[in-house]
Amino acid sequence: MTHLVRFAEPERPADIRVGVLDDEGEHLRALPVGSMSELLGRPLAEIRELVTAAAGAPAVPASGARLLPPLDGRMEVWAAGVTYRRSEEARREESADEDIYARVYHAPRPELFFKSAAWRVVTEGQPIVIRADSPNNVPEPELGLLLTSRGEIAGYLVVDDVSSRSIEGENPLYLPQAKIYQGSCAVSAGVRPAWEIDDPLKLDLSMRILRDGREVFSGRANTAEMNRKPAELVEYLLRDNTYPDGVVLSTGTSIVPELDLGLSEADVVEIEIGEVGTLRTPVVRGAGKLSRD
Repeated sequence: MTHLVRFAEPERPADIRVGVLDDEGEHLRALPVGSMSELLGRPLAEIRELVTAAAGAPAVPASGARLLPPLDGRMEVWAAGVTYRRSEEARREESADEDIYARVYHAPRPELFFKSAAWRVVTEGQPIVIRADSPNNVPEPELGLLLTSRGEIAGYLVVDDVSSRSIEGENPLYLPQAKIYQGSCAVSAGVRPAWEIDDPLKLDLSMRILRDGREVFSGRANTAEMNRKPAELVEYLLRDNTYPDGVVLSTGTSIVPELDLGLSEADVVEIEIGEVGTLRTPVVRGAGKLSRD
């Protein structure tokens, strides 16, 4: 199970490279590109050729390398909402205006919203943030699509669309404040190439929340439960919009904790998507707790 990654070797921490992490996760092989956004500026067929050819490139040990979020340049993260029945039900339970969620679940046009710029995204082992002004915040595990500048699906990754349940529930117009803030978007360090996934609508998802080492929530789902096809979401995302450095589109969640369970400081969120990867992140309250490094 190979993955596309951004990484830095310990001897050259400022030299950020794009490469391939091998099946065993033991070796990295650099691609002949300067950035992930440069790679995504190429046609999908050319990207596949570069990744295949990397098998013959010199390898470096993965153990000493630092894996970074697989986004750079002008890349963005967008997200879809209410794409699973469970999400539609949960939004109606939380909201003072529940009808809008029922309508968008059945409507021809999906809910799509901007989630994060590349520089705000965190990855494996880095903290996610719950808002200091929100009493109820939840992780939202989702399958992410990595799209080229042409809108082709180049790969799949794990996304956590961290959200303020209380702020969005108070008024749907507060969604940007509930969704878009420092530390609210986490993605897996690795991207599984699209040509290695037979069917993205047959993938198992699971999530656990750990508190003081004890599991306080676990949930499972499958992408087969999705109400919207990836191609449909991509088509709407590309309408009257361009992404010259590529974009990640998160496809919505179907694993939703109960209303009385929200994230707390020092929790750990573990997400796994079969055939794609994993994402494990600690939780802090307030963006002021994030490292300035």
